[in-house]
Amino acid sequence: MKVITGAQIRAARGLVRWSADDLAAAAQIGISTVRRAEADNGSPPITIANLKAIQLALESAGVEFIPENGGGAGVRFSKPAGTEK
Repeated sequence: MKVITGAQIRAARGLVRWSADDLAAAAQIGISTVRRAEADNGSPPITIANLKAIQLALESAGVEFIPENGGGAGVRFSKPAGTEK
């Protein structure tokens, strides 16, 4: 699993138009955990289990996390299955 950042979580949530409450419900974690995860741009100060739950919830909603690649880490919509060219 790629380590995602607080900035990526905020961006991903905006991409799918979820509130922090929506993300907390989808990840089955507390709203305070989501807020703590998003508070920093870097590595979130939450447990690995909660970070994984956040990442899986957002990926299930169609987000792809892009690792640091010279232009900075980011997010984008993942391609629907069968559309790869």
